[in-house]
Amino acid sequence: MLLDFDGPVCSIFAGYPAPRVAAELIYLLGAERVEIPRDVYYEEDPLAVLRWCGETCPPELTATLEDTLCAAERYAASVAAPTPFGHEVILGAHALGVPVAVVSNNSAVAIEAYLTAHDLAAYVTPIIGRAYANPRRMKPDPAPVLDAVRALGAAPGSCVLVGDSLSDIEAARAAGVAAIGYANRPWKIDAFAAADIVITSMGDIAEALSPVSPLSRD
Repeated sequence: MLLDFDGPVCSIFAGYPAPRVAAELIYLLGAERVEIPRDVYYEEDPLAVLRWCGETCPPELTATLEDTLCAAERYAASVAAPTPFGHEVILGAHALGVPVAVVSNNSAVAIEAYLTAHDLAAYVTPIIGRAYANPRRMKPDPAPVLDAVRALGAAPGSCVLVGDSLSDIEAARAAGVAAIGYANRPWKIDAFAAADIVITSMGDIAEALSPVSPLSRD
């Protein structure tokens, strides 16, 4: 089982809002006298700002922005809000002998910090985070998904990715991995039509992994 991090496991920016982090990245770019388009200037997703920087700015500046975002994510992980039933999914899969990996566009250091703080690190391996200063390899690029599949020693067709964004579903499809769309917003139910299954609660997966669930006995 492959899990996206922000969404299925926790809301990483719950205590340190994403728009604030994005604004800090925009401020950094402005201080470097970068000409920022209006749509990027008002962008509220820090990952989108990093992606734009990677496509537009010199590699050295992308690395600086990456370091700044990594530091922000490490703090955000310390005040993140666990997703209801997200931890139970990890523990339930482990109890059934199902390997669990995290595949995320967030930094690996932030993911590791969160899992360690919540006593979950022993149950998740590998952790495939954002490629350093190379935002082109973020999902929907299938590369991180395939990295996780290889690390597990599994075939893509034997894996499933649980994600809460279209980029997760697109990456899973491109990698030959099944996709479960976690529709944690009502509009996502229809938007995730390309997923194999759409759920509205991680509790659906936790229940399926429960030892008393008919699905877990099949």
